[in-house]
Amino acid sequence: MTDFRNVIRDLTTEGEQVDALVAGLDDAGWELPTPATGWSVKHQIAHLAFIFKIAGLSAAEPRAFAELAKSSMARGFDAAVNAALDDYLGDPNEVLLSRWRAERDAGIKALAAVPADQVVPWLVNPLPPAILACAGMMELFAHGQDVADALGVRPERTDRLAYLVGFAVRVRDFGYEARGLTPPEQEFRFEITAPSGQLWTFGPEDSPERITGSAEDFCLLVTRRRHRDDLDVRAEGALADQWLDIAQAYRGPAGEGRSPGQFGR
Repeated sequence: MTDFRNVIRDLTTEGEQVDALVAGLDDAGWELPTPATGWSVKHQIAHLAFIFKIAGLSAAEPRAFAELAKSSMARGFDAAVNAALDDYLGDPNEVLLSRWRAERDAGIKALAAVPADQVVPWLVNPLPPAILACAGMMELFAHGQDVADALGVRPERTDRLAYLVGFAVRVRDFGYEARGLTPPEQEFRFEITAPSGQLWTFGPEDSPERITGSAEDFCLLVTRRRHRDDLDVRAEGALADQWLDIAQAYRGPAGEGRSPGQFGR
């Protein structure tokens, strides 16, 4: 998960994949509603542009990032993100596309320039650049999926999902924290099958709490882009079963998620 050179390469590729979804859209395509209530395709790309902008700022200008985090994010991350959207949504679609490309590329370049053994400031705790890049993979997967759903297409999934799977395991407790719950001390066993068929495993083999399933569906679960009932992800043990209801690979409010049967299997 923390192979820095490879995660930067794969983050770049995932960004290009999301770019390909919107590169040829007309104005009507940019205004299509996505499954996120009140958000169009344009909202999704504006959000990604902002996320990569602040990631690049944290890597290249840590002091400026700290000032931004202290001032604009004092109201909470969601409020800051929503306020930042206004700076993008007024742009013509072609201008937003150019800004997204520029801020994505600059953010990735800035992360790549940080020595792998250092940390960069982030919203709660400083992170190694490889871990922040994995968080970027999560953002691209989640908001790229929303765009794909709006357009009625299915993104190609590859073993690049390894970084998001590993990140979600690392932040297992985010779902508990978002709901004011105490995370269990019991470690979980995760056995996740990659698109290539390779098995990715995490946690003690003898744990009675187990999560198994396909990597794509696991990522859809932890980004809350599909309901657990519509996914090939299974739990053994009461704690693991509860986790499937609350899993999320991002901090802050869980959001509405998706309804059972909204997309089907």
